[in-house]
Amino acid sequence: MQVIENPDRELVNQLLKLDRYVDMLIPRGGAGLHKLCRENSTIPVITGGIGVCHLYLDETMETDAALEVIVNAKKQRPSACKSLETLLIHRDQAERFIPAFLQRMAQDNIALHADENALALQQQGPASVVAVQMHHYDDEWLSNDLNVKLVADLDEAVAHIRAHGTQHSDGILTRSIGNANSFVNQVDSSAVYVNASTRFTDGGQFGLGAEVAVST
Repeated sequence: MQVIENPDRELVNQLLKLDRYVDMLIPRGGAGLHKLCRENSTIPVITGGIGVCHLYLDETMETDAALEVIVNAKKQRPSACKSLETLLIHRDQAERFIPAFLQRMAQDNIALHADENALALQQQGPASVVAVQMHHYDDEWLSNDLNVKLVADLDEAVAHIRAHGTQHSDGILTRSIGNANSFVNQVDSSAVYVNASTRFTDGGQFGLGAEVAVST
């Protein structure tokens, strides 16, 4: 085993041509690195996917408990493929949840990218809030950035996840067994959580050993 300690991306370009010495490449990184390897490598490449992960906060969940899960999912390790990228909030939760949410996001230095409906509510608080761009819903932030969108109900939340998710890790925050069951049955992701952080997705946690990229 050898380690290349220099992070210069140009060294990656050189490595991609060393098919005389290297039998297989498994890039571990974002979509840009995967694209670079697929387009330039003379070595066979196995690429993982990306994780655009969601949490849906329904109308029944209390604020304090929801915030703890959201902060863990976003803040514990933002660069991980299972970190939270988009928070979907039931519109009936907005007025009671968002003030405390803004305080916590400001405290944890998380920048928010809000849809039109959420933006008006969020600009009144201390957190950094800008208008979300549509392509942000399909991107991995891998940083202290979080998309926020208000939805009418569970069906709209599920539709958003189906349209923009990557079938990696998604969850619902709820006190309703019915909503939990409906979400789990409709969301076709590798890991679907009820009142838990998407950060739990891990080969070791699942008893499957180490994973390669997002193969867990």
